[in-house]
Amino acid sequence: MTTTSCGTPVSGAPRLRLVALVAAPLLALAVGCGSGSGSDSSSGDGGGKDDQVASVPEASGKKDEAGGGGAEKSAGDRTGKSAFFDAQMTYVRCMRTKAGLKDYPDPKLSGHLDFGKIEKLVDPNGGGEEYKGGKNGVCAEELRAAMNKEPKRDQQQDYESMLAHAKCMRDEGVSQFRNPTMTDGNAQPGGEPDPTSPKLDTESPAYKQAREACATKLLDGLDGMQ
Repeated sequence: MTTTSCGTPVSGAPRLRLVALVAAPLLALAVGCGSGSGSDSSSGDGGGKDDQVASVPEASGKKDEAGGGGAEKSAGDRTGKSAFFDAQMTYVRCMRTKAGLKDYPDPKLSGHLDFGKIEKLVDPNGGGEEYKGGKNGVCAEELRAAMNKEPKRDQQQDYESMLAHAKCMRDEGVSQFRNPTMTDGNAQPGGEPDPTSPKLDTESPAYKQAREACATKLLDGLDGMQ
């Protein structure tokens, strides 16, 4: 996990929770550094009125209507994304060499790892090293460095994306799939209604089918977060 100044596997769900170990620091950064109103915008229950806004927003590309700094901001965003991608490529090269996973996939153009392809490399008898820096954390330093380079996320977009995904999962038959919440301006994943006593069978054919059907609802970087 990152150590910036501003800032478990569940039975039957090793892949999702191990991915969360990788992805959680990204949201942890937002929790530590985000600016919010301090109020919750979702109860976290399975259904509810929040479903009315369950749609994935379009990629942010608004111009600076105030007329100042728009070009500079765009240039800064491009620089941040490029640095993030380059750092992820350093991690990927480490995974291919030091970790011995020669087919470890390139990151997406967004810079986020392609967990759909990574999942195909996972050793079912292993401990999920493919998600968290290789065996004995041989590439953990490169992984942390890549996490620290991720551009700041739009928490409202992340929330709406996870909300759309949660609604889709319920529509696809996973009735207990919990909504995400928005706490202090930061999006918190939903999914399992009771992590201490899991109710969702993530290894069942029905769950896997729903997850595949709803995969496109999640924005890059949210894979496995709920």
